[in-house]
Amino acid sequence: LVVGIILVAINPYKQLPIYGDAIIHAYSGQNMGDMDPHIFAVAEEAYKQMARNNKNQSIIVSGESGAGKTVSARYTMRYFATVSKSSSNAHVEDKVLASNPITEAVGNAKTTRNDNSSRFGKYTEISFDQCYQIIGANMRTYLLEKSRVVFQSENERNYHIFYQLCASAMQPEFKHLKLGMSQENNLLFI
Repeated sequence: LVVGIILVAINPYKQLPIYGDAIIHAYSGQNMGDMDPHIFAVAEEAYKQMARNNKNQSIIVSGESGAGKTVSARYTMRYFATVSKSSSNAHVEDKVLASNPITEAVGNAKTTRNDNSSRFGKYTEISFDQCYQIIGANMRTYLLEKSRVVFQSENERNYHIFYQLCASAMQPEFKHLKLGMSQENNLLFI
């Protein structure tokens, strides 16, 4: 096992102008250490190592609730999609990110530290062709916090999907489910 670069990033809890296409292009093709530490530098190094050594690479994004793990993973995927010049009409990144609201509804909940906290782990595998262009992606989830379904601590909520279903209780296609209205920490559904 070889451990490469370690980047410690801090979530500023606001948008910064350091993740645009111009910054992606600035990091593309650069050697590690030539530029400031950045998630794009980590992604570039993994991309170059994959191409140079023809070996799979991993980027582990870890941190506490609200640290920005999901956003960092999105930036990494966007970096790969941009530098690989993937030519598909519907970018794989867009497809993966489009599935994110569904994944988040089923696996995210409000906690005391984060209104949209992932209560599960994600493993995203991005596949490249021989020209190192993205050809697919697969996302797996694991370690879902099941206890949240039956119990929430004070000022926390169940998974978003329950509240979204209850908010749709009056829609004709949901009538047969006999859903009731929800309250902040108390779901009233059958």
